Amino acid sequence: MVTIFGGSHGKEGEPDYEEARQLGKVLAKAGYTVCNGGYAGMMEATARGAKEAGGRTVGVTVEEFGAPANPWIDEEIRMKKWPKRVLKLIELGDAFVLLDGGTGTLVELFVVWEMLNKKLMTKPVLIFGKDLQDLTGFLKKWPRIVFPPKLIFATTLEQILQGIKKK
Repeated sequence: MVTIFGGSHGKEGEPDYEEARQLGKVLAKAGYTVCNGGYAGMMEATARGAKEAGGRTVGVTVEEFGAPANPWIDEEIRMKKWPKRVLKLIELGDAFVLLDGGTGTLVELFVVWEMLNKKLMTKPVLIFGKDLQDLTGFLKKWPRIVFPPKLIFATTLEQILQGIKKK
């Protein structure tokens, strides 16, 4: 199962949405279940792409948000609180792909990054979002920030598949 972190922005027809949709398709065709936060935007796009390719989807939602999962989710796992949701998404993933998003996506990135640094996991973390790549590129200037080998920068869908297979 591949957990995808990404924002709730984006609608059908917009470039980010369509790229995320293609990501879902590629992962499903490669045999992976797509897992994400279950809501709109990039989460909807990746789930939709996976379903269009005949794949399976899992969405981890939050009771305190009150919103239902998007219609492309096969299995909804409902958590009581947002921090538990983040940990569940991490627990479920065999690999992680990060798309652009807001502060929630940043939290998810930094949690999996720190888990790699502390050797609490060895699962690949692929940064695909252009804004996230810009941000992490800026962070490379900071001498105290460690970039572990399993933190991978991907610019194509093929690089994502290759990075996931390197588990």
